[in-house]
Order: sequence, then C-alpha cells, then structure tokens
Amino acid sequence: MLLAGVGQAQPARAPVPQAATTRTVLVMGDSLSAAYGMPASQGWVALTADRIAREHPGWRVVNASISGETSAGGAARIIDELLRHRPAVVVIELGSNDALRGLPLRQLRRNLGYMIGAAHHIGAEVLLVGMRMPPNLGAEYTRNFERTFRWLAELFDVRLLPFLLQPIAGDRDAFQADNLHPTPAAQPRLRDHVWPALEPLLD
Repeated sequence: MLLAGVGQAQPARAPVPQAATTRTVLVMGDSLSAAYGMPASQGWVALTADRIAREHPGWRVVNASISGETSAGGAARIIDELLRHRPAVVVIELGSNDALRGLPLRQLRRNLGYMIGAAHHIGAEVLLVGMRMPPNLGAEYTRNFERTFRWLAELFDVRLLPFLLQPIAGDRDAFQADNLHPTPAAQPRLRDHVWPALEPLLD
C-alpha cells in the first residue's frame, strides 16, 4: 500500500513564489552621517534612504554611522557589519576625526584601504566620501589628507565624492553652533550632493 503511488504520474505543483530580494546600501560614517544634533530622520542618510525607496524599489539603507568614529573604529567594525547586512553597496565616510586628532595619515590610508578591501571581498561596490580640513595642522598635512581619498579611490578603482560638505562649506548659516556639523536645513543639500555619485551604483 505504501508503494502504490511509486512510479505513477504526480500532479504538477505550482511553483513556489520567490521572495523579492532586497539589496542593501551600508553607510559607515561619523557624526556627519549619524545626524549629529538632530533626529536621525532629518539627516542626509535618512533623506537618501527615502529617495532610494521612491526611485529604486528593492533597495534599503542601513546607517551604521557613529558620532566620533575614526577610521580605526570603522576598520574594527566593518567585518561584523558586512556579515550582518551583506550589502551590495558600501558608503565610507570617515577620516574627519582622524584629522581633528592629528592622527598619522598612514593609519588613515591603512584603515580605509582595509575597509574598501573587505567590502570588495564580499562583492560590494564602494563609494568613498572624502573630506577637507582647515590648515590647523599645517598646509602639508591638510593637502595630504585630501589627497589620501583620491589616492585610495585610484588604487582600489572605487567611486569618489571628493568633499561631502562642498555645497555648504562657505555658508556659516548651514552649520550648527559648533561650526562643524551641518544643520537640519542643510541636510537636503548634502543628500542632493551625494546622490549623483551614489545612484549609478544602484543599477
């Protein structure tokens, strides 16, 4: 009786619907990306996530940015974040706190290079977001800090946004009282500045 159906034609089964695949943009940044001094929903990363949801369904944004983060902190966290979220795109916005502390640029290069390499290892695309600093630590340090991002982008062949704060750098009213962090009103300008560099990676 148990073998009665063996060898007989079985009714066709309807294919099991496949769950839609959601791809992830992972943002690894410092206070500039962590929406310092405002609700997270007002920051440029959250505004970018809203735009992605409208214009590129099937993508989501995970903001793993931490205020005060250095490149060493990002390098220490990158593997866990990659394994947790399996992103298709990684945005790296780190380095400002290294410069504010006068840390050696060779450490910045090593840490950011490690993060880019880790992202590439899992097949993720990378957008490297650069910064510029006032010449408090000397003109040579300032020049080499800016060049570090271009050098890494060329070495690893990744997309580069040279200066996150470019559209607001000369506008004092766009910054909070500390003159370091952009205001909520400035966040849409940062979103629109990042967008042309990020959107091609969402194809």
